[in-house]
Amino acid sequence: MEANPQKRKETRKSLRVKVISMGNAEVGKAEQTRMWINQFLGTPISKQSCIIKRYCEKRFVPKYLATIGIDYGVTKVQVRDREIKVNIFDMAGHPFFYEVRNEFYKDTQGVILVYDVGQKESFDALDAWLAEMKQELGPHGNMENIVFVVCANKIDCAKHRSVDESEGRLWAESRGFLYFETSAQTGEGINEMFQTFYSAIIDLCDNGGKRPPSSMGVGFTKEQADAIRRIRNSKDSWDMLGVKPGATRDEVNKAYRKLAVLLHPDKCVAPGSEDAFKAVVNARTVLLKNINVGTDASSTSHGNRTAVHL
Repeated sequence: MEANPQKRKETRKSLRVKVISMGNAEVGKAEQTRMWINQFLGTPISKQSCIIKRYCEKRFVPKYLATIGIDYGVTKVQVRDREIKVNIFDMAGHPFFYEVRNEFYKDTQGVILVYDVGQKESFDALDAWLAEMKQELGPHGNMENIVFVVCANKIDCAKHRSVDESEGRLWAESRGFLYFETSAQTGEGINEMFQTFYSAIIDLCDNGGKRPPSSMGVGFTKEQADAIRRIRNSKDSWDMLGVKPGATRDEVNKAYRKLAVLLHPDKCVAPGSEDAFKAVVNARTVLLKNINVGTDASSTSHGNRTAVHL
């Protein structure tokens, strides 16, 4: 009487996982084994194929060729107390293959978004990948119940880095996504990223196909995230504080106080908040100095005109 329950318990631990690069996960159900599909999204230059080679074959491919059509890999992994057979389909990211990708967006449970930290355009393209996925899922698709992992790849090329960690982490965490820094060349972060990814999907499945509430908390507000992004991308000190050129001392101080309260490191845990706060302090100092110089110059000019008049 005890053997059968034990056998059923062991069967539940065995999962089959299909991973697709450049797309997302379709869900299927076997009689006793659950199967889901995950995929990678990223531009061709983000080299998600190298990540797959490193993960499945424990090797790095130095001469990278962009995926043409679909590449396939398979591996077995142990996640917590479960053995998972992972079938990985690496799909091409070129726009030419859109008609292939769009067939795999339905019923997704997990997505890995990959970008190259040395190529800003691959990072900027992440929003477009999400938009494409949302469009293909349609009005009934729920992206809130999909596990997303953002993979910042090629961190071994630090001197060529154009997207720093705080910028990538802010983009990910402000959306409730996981974030990892990886190197397909050295293997850094690859196994940890995949283990966390599959562990999160197991939690999702055990929670009835919904992300547990604890996995969706980000610890900071959208307003804070938006402010940090605006400060990071500002063109000058006026733009950084959100005031128009020629603003008065009171207007500058008011804008500064609002941002200081919003982004003070003691109250804000958003990635990049400390640097943003320092930038705001510096911007205020610069603007007030300029205002003082302008005021002094105006007073001197007025005094000279008065003297001549007399």
